[in-house]
Amino acid sequence: MSDDFTPEDVPQAESVSEGADQERRQEKDILPGGVERRQMKDSRKLRSSEGRERYLDMVQRERALMLEQGIARSTEQLLDQAGAILPSEVEDESIKDRATGDQLRAVLPVQSWLPLSIHLIGLRDSVLRVAPLHDLNDRQVSSLLSTANRSGFHVEKIEVEMWDRKELIDTLRSVHDLSADRCEKTLSLWLADTDNGLLLNQFQRDMLAESLQMRASDIHLVQDNNPEAPNWIQYRIDGDLIPMHLLPHEGMARLTTLLKRDAGLNFGDRTTPKDGRFGFQWQGRAIDVRVAAGPQAQDGEKLTLRLLDRAALKGFDELFRRHEDVGDYLAKLLSPEIKGGGGMILLSGPTGSGKTTTLYACVQQIDRRRRHVLTIEDPIEYELRYATQWQVRPGMQGGEFADLIRAAMRHDPDYIVIGEMRDADTVETSLRAAESGHTVISTIHADTALQTFERLRSLMPHERERSSTYTLAQQVRAILNQRLVRTLCQGCAHKGKLGDYLNEHEMEQFGLPADTKARTHNTSGCDICNRTGISGRTLLLDALLITLGPAQRNEIYEALIGNVNDVINEDGVVIHTRREGLVDLVVTGLVDPKAALSYLEE
Repeated sequence: MSDDFTPEDVPQAESVSEGADQERRQEKDILPGGVERRQMKDSRKLRSSEGRERYLDMVQRERALMLEQGIARSTEQLLDQAGAILPSEVEDESIKDRATGDQLRAVLPVQSWLPLSIHLIGLRDSVLRVAPLHDLNDRQVSSLLSTANRSGFHVEKIEVEMWDRKELIDTLRSVHDLSADRCEKTLSLWLADTDNGLLLNQFQRDMLAESLQMRASDIHLVQDNNPEAPNWIQYRIDGDLIPMHLLPHEGMARLTTLLKRDAGLNFGDRTTPKDGRFGFQWQGRAIDVRVAAGPQAQDGEKLTLRLLDRAALKGFDELFRRHEDVGDYLAKLLSPEIKGGGGMILLSGPTGSGKTTTLYACVQQIDRRRRHVLTIEDPIEYELRYATQWQVRPGMQGGEFADLIRAAMRHDPDYIVIGEMRDADTVETSLRAAESGHTVISTIHADTALQTFERLRSLMPHERERSSTYTLAQQVRAILNQRLVRTLCQGCAHKGKLGDYLNEHEMEQFGLPADTKARTHNTSGCDICNRTGISGRTLLLDALLITLGPAQRNEIYEALIGNVNDVINEDGVVIHTRREGLVDLVVTGLVDPKAALSYLEE
């Protein structure tokens, strides 16, 4: 964030939100004071550094074995695969004075560094280090410096490192994938010669590279044999579908056939829904692509590609940076010192709200060197080092969620991670697993944290509803209901005061004064955000934390049986509302006030 817009500019707004937080937490008697808060901040830094050292000895032995087998992997690469997050990644997001080369390439506009033939080495202590193939002039250095600062990094100067020319060229070839910049050209060449298999393969790779460069999470392809029907390739970016490439139906048919073949699917069958996956290398890292195919209209087909980039996974402290109290409470529940306590951590929200990302962040936070983590997923999205991962096999005997949970308890797990609770059997078995001393982490579809209780109760068998509800009241430790909110591009967002954008009634909903500084969406955008005015999404939580011991939970049970809304009034229950998070996002200029209102009304 730029220096001219900081939370300190709005002391009145800060006092409103912080005062409310102070009053609420003092009522619950768990708010850390100034000293305790500093200690918690220090513990977060310690957690991040420990995470790097945690698997170091294992990684070094694995690397030595890989080298004997002819597989070259650096220690840093293996640590990244283990989910060990760099300490610099958990610092205040408003002061991005450190970043790896991959992080820089993911955020900086490709047109700002690709034509310069430079390798982005990294950013440390506000110094951006680059290795150029050719000398950079003052104008190029100034332009790169300006773009980096507008992109949210704090860069004071650029240092040039001299590399061996051959080594630098090899690095540029392996790390800098130029295909993201040539997708349209490859497409036009291929469409002029659709029988050319080499151009078809090149376009497929360029399409995947372009989508990753644009931060797409999914690619949608519709192949319809009706000549009048459009055959679009669309990218889902920050939650929105963006039409990118329009193909004739013959060309789309060839492309979908190639994708299905690479995913190991029967490309002659267009009527049966099916799933597959394949992988490819991009910018020096492995990307996994999950392919879902299904019928479209009379004789067409729909393909949806989910792009799984491990480098895009957020670390635990990075994910909960704006919700530090929640993050610290969860870290305590996931601590290796907690053994045999059991309990449930539930993540809820609609489809596409980032539940799986939070689930994986929790797994990465667990010390898998000392504790056994067993995951049950459908499907397995990311392969996790030092964890046991089981794939659900629907329709197969013993392959359902509940069957695998029962089997998991015989494998001495400390943590059982369940991809999703979908039916009564899964809920019942999960509760028994928590009751027997295992920590259970799972996701479920619900609109609010309180509604999560209702959703779970609706899945319980009627004849065992009271006993299952009692177990639920005893075992739930935390419920996180989440949304993903689109954040404004800090390079082009309009600046002003809240009173310029909202009327008096709307400002009352936030509890903020009219002179609070705010930022609003610039619909024209800039080069940093691909002319959208939006740059990524951030986590918005509705959290319910239950800090009571088992002997103090009878009132929780009574509330669940009677009126679930009474749960929030019990001592030892801490609530973080969605409104608190939205006020913070508006005050810090990350979200448009009008957009925040829509989430508030929701």
